Amino acid sequence: MKLPSLFFCLLLSAAFLRAEPAPVPVLDRAALLVQLADDLAAHYSPDGSLEVDLLRPWTAPVVTDGTAALVPSVVEYPETLASSMLVRVRYKQGERIVREDTLALRASLWNESMIAAAPIKRGDPVSLQAVTTRRVDVLRDRDALPMSAAGEDYVFSREIPAGRRISWRDVFRRPLVHRGQMVEVQAGSGSLLITIKALAMQDGARGETVRVRNLESKRDFAAKVTAENRAEVRF
Repeated sequence: MKLPSLFFCLLLSAAFLRAEPAPVPVLDRAALLVQLADDLAAHYSPDGSLEVDLLRPWTAPVVTDGTAALVPSVVEYPETLASSMLVRVRYKQGERIVREDTLALRASLWNESMIAAAPIKRGDPVSLQAVTTRRVDVLRDRDALPMSAAGEDYVFSREIPAGRRISWRDVFRRPLVHRGQMVEVQAGSGSLLITIKALAMQDGARGETVRVRNLESKRDFAAKVTAENRAEVRF
């Protein structure tokens, strides 16, 4: 009786001493969506909080090697970020490619949109004092005006009652250069710059290109608006 008991104890000890591979977290749907949203946000750099969901059923890749985590990544992106899109996803364990999928995604980009806090008059500047906010999905409501538009570059194009959502159609960029006015134009390349006076031939907001006229040569040329009554030409 003693020999079988001893043999049983030796088998039991060997089972405890046998090295087992460390468990690897299973790639579930939630972890996949978090990684996809991170990859898309890094690729497109959108203004807002990006969330994604799957439009079709999905099953995780079958993993036979339990020594490395399964990591998904987007390897092919659509041209633009949209509310519905297809992405190519690769799943890897270390350097080994386990599988590739084309996934249909529903995307939401949440941002704070402007709501008129009080009646707004035409020509008023778009400022934080004039508005409150509401969270909207700007991929589905692309006309909603985000809070990033607040500042001196935009003014209201019409009267807006209190409580109404403000859209891009309700504003326009404030011209910094006006047709018929004199502007200072900085021209040159690198550190070699000269400043000349020119006549604006059209209105222009910051960053827009307008036509101006050299008063000496009477020749027109294009310049980029940089500030109030200022523009530049780079060679």
